[in-house]
Amino acid sequence: MAEAIVTRLARSGMACDLAENVAEAEGYLAVQRYDAVVLDINLPDGLGTDLLRRLRNRGDRTPVLMLTALFSVDDRVSALDLGADDYLVKPFDHRELEARLRALLRRETDQKGDVLKVAELSFFPATLSADHSGNRLELTRREAALLGVLLRHARQTISKERLYEGIYSFDDVDVGLNAIELYIGRLRRKIAGSGAVIETQRGIGYRIIESE
Repeated sequence: MAEAIVTRLARSGMACDLAENVAEAEGYLAVQRYDAVVLDINLPDGLGTDLLRRLRNRGDRTPVLMLTALFSVDDRVSALDLGADDYLVKPFDHRELEARLRALLRRETDQKGDVLKVAELSFFPATLSADHSGNRLELTRREAALLGVLLRHARQTISKERLYEGIYSFDDVDVGLNAIELYIGRLRRKIAGSGAVIETQRGIGYRIIESE
């Protein structure tokens, strides 16, 4: 089921990491920020609700959608009280899962503001569009996805592998990891004059910052 979810979400434009148990999920969450987490209650080495409790106790507010085979209202209320943002009862239609995730992401975007900015460069997640100084940038879907990842983590270095996930999710064609350098080069040309620059951190990745 987890593999089917990842495949469906990837086809709809969402790059995903698949953790098969609580320990693996903790490892991913320790080194990577996510826009949302789909979390099953029953996992091979523990309960998803225990992982959720630890996330919230350490101040991690990443939106969490719980998957549960439990039909008890008390069980669902308990998950929400622990900090889950939404839940789905198995079995479910994948279209509903996608719709609920989109709703969570919209809610999170609304709470954080509907624009990401560095200097005069503005990015609008809802429309995957950008402009600087009022001039709209002509971006392909891949370029917009990359720019969005960089701006969501402005001033932080993002690995080439993480950026690759952001463009690979749009289709089933493997564009190749080295293509990131090509898209970074295109973005640099398109954001020139905005006061924002994409720096290369050799051997680590890329980050977007204000030019000095």
